[in-house]
Amino acid sequence: MRTVSISRLALFAVVSAGILAGGVTGVRAQAGLRERTVFVSAVDSRGNPVEGLGPSDFTITEDGRQREVLRVTPALEPIDIALLIDNSAAANRTIAPTREAVRKFVAQMAVGNQIAIIGLADRPTILVDFTSSPERLEQGVGRLFAMSGSGMTLLDSIVETSNGMRKRDAPRAVIVPIITTGAEFTNRYARDVTAALKNSGAALHTIVVGNLTMDSTEERERALAVGQGSRDSGGQHVTLLAETAIESALQKLARELASQYKVVYGRPESLIPPEKIVVGTKREGVTMRGTPARGQP
Repeated sequence: MRTVSISRLALFAVVSAGILAGGVTGVRAQAGLRERTVFVSAVDSRGNPVEGLGPSDFTITEDGRQREVLRVTPALEPIDIALLIDNSAAANRTIAPTREAVRKFVAQMAVGNQIAIIGLADRPTILVDFTSSPERLEQGVGRLFAMSGSGMTLLDSIVETSNGMRKRDAPRAVIVPIITTGAEFTNRYARDVTAALKNSGAALHTIVVGNLTMDSTEERERALAVGQGSRDSGGQHVTLLAETAIESALQKLARELASQYKVVYGRPESLIPPEKIVVGTKREGVTMRGTPARGQP
């Protein structure tokens, strides 16, 4: 049995962002004053979604105190998906398979959701802003080419994308970097990334072709940000040995996002928010990953 911890900030720092954005009316109407919603991925040992789960299959604790799971339903709420693509010089070999993998991913996930494609070479560059239009997304995919002599700006892009997501009101949000182990050009630190993710309420799902090194300060901060950011936000960090595996990794992520559960649990009235929320299961061989619904009071 595996569990995932969700920090207090991940649950509550989105409040101010939700107010600025006008809130998420669907979640607010659904959740009473003493109820909270978490979107949960339940996967088996191979990373495949586990279907048919009910309230008795989930456990939720706040600071070690058991909470009552009230309702479990399929998650049908829309998702904002930001794809951060490494198109730096180091991505010359991976850009072609990445382009094809992204094309299939957006074709599958654009229905009912909003997707943005952002290049990482030299500086974060929006290739196509959030949209569900197949035509616009295809144009964005067509702009994916490796830039010679350029480096990657992953940490900058995660922070800027997270800040931009705070102004949006989708109940679910994910950031999906697809990167190589090339040079990282950034002035950010891992703590900047984790703070921005918590404030945005987005889950970080990172796909890395190759093993990240920690030979320089920039590389060390990148590795820490990818590991901690993915884990704390309810996402995951996937390492691939070859660029040919990018397509299968994205398809697996698409299946996971499409199969999430909406878990509603009760919380006693309190002026002090919990330090830690833990989502788990009593089922053997099942891993739970959870991210609180954005825009909750």
